[in-house]
Amino acid sequence: MSTDASPAAAAAPIETDAVIIGAGPVGLFAVFELGLVDIKAHVIDILDKPGGQCAELYPEKPIYDIPALPTVTGQELTDRLLEQIKPFGAEFHLGERVDVLQRLPDGRFNLKTDAGTEFNTKVVVIAAGGGSFTPKRPPLAGIEAFEGTSVLYSVRRMEALRDKRVLIVGGGDSALDWTLALQPVAKSITLLHRRDEFRAAPNSVQKMRQLVETGDVRLMIGQVTSLDGTGNQLEGATVKTKEGEERIGVDAMLPFFGLTMKLGPVAEWGLALNENLIPVDTEKFETSEQGIFAVGDINTYPGKLKLILSGFHEVALMAQQAHKYVYPGKKLMFQYTTSSSNLQKKLGVS
Repeated sequence: MSTDASPAAAAAPIETDAVIIGAGPVGLFAVFELGLVDIKAHVIDILDKPGGQCAELYPEKPIYDIPALPTVTGQELTDRLLEQIKPFGAEFHLGERVDVLQRLPDGRFNLKTDAGTEFNTKVVVIAAGGGSFTPKRPPLAGIEAFEGTSVLYSVRRMEALRDKRVLIVGGGDSALDWTLALQPVAKSITLLHRRDEFRAAPNSVQKMRQLVETGDVRLMIGQVTSLDGTGNQLEGATVKTKEGEERIGVDAMLPFFGLTMKLGPVAEWGLALNENLIPVDTEKFETSEQGIFAVGDINTYPGKLKLILSGFHEVALMAQQAHKYVYPGKKLMFQYTTSSSNLQKKLGVS
């Protein structure tokens, strides 16, 4: 763990008690447990919406082992957790990846994301699941030149695509959601998928087909074979369909080919690792660095089970230790939400 003595960035860092890296179910419940002990959290996730693997990879897949919920989908679980943590006012920074984590001279931590957001925090909670989700790159020659400017794997600002000719490639929820969201903003929308069947929510598919019928969206069945442009600006894409090849004018392409999971920058933060997992002690789920915790699928310890409910247990114990760092010298009295008027007041139910 290195010490940062560099000058302050142009934009002042966000000062907070805790930063949670990962907005999956375990990261979301960490907001709740930290909130109960008066710790305010900011949440960072590389995806453009909360829910992590549950919401991104299987939003409609049933989960059967969440206590008191005989069956719940990944998206429903995410929605319920977001409702549960509302009283604590966590701030989310979505579509961002933590690239730098350093210890400051005063013992706190400084984090920087790939979007330039900077934080100073007393504790860090890594709830990154199997690591960071990395979008799958389409196998197109020269695509690297356009990435980040006109080939985008996530949309951070819809306004950046206003009056642009946008090509969206994919057949899942992300492709359909952005087709619907960007249609009123973009100059034109072309949705391209390799077949005329979609894995998205039926309501989204229906709305997309209505836009196709009215001519507001162009649907093409085929695949991109090449890209062309000047510098880092995309100007066109060649699409192969059963009728042959066609070049279409394109200012921006959004490929949604799925995600792969990699440990990513976590491996460079100076933490002890064991086969790309972070060892923790089971008393407080702290890593080899004091003040940095790891919860959920990214940690490892004897008897570890990669279950959401295990992660819920882990964040409860983590929060007790985090309180000692955020409020040094202040005694924490253990309380039950069922009987504590203080906790019920925090939750807005008293």
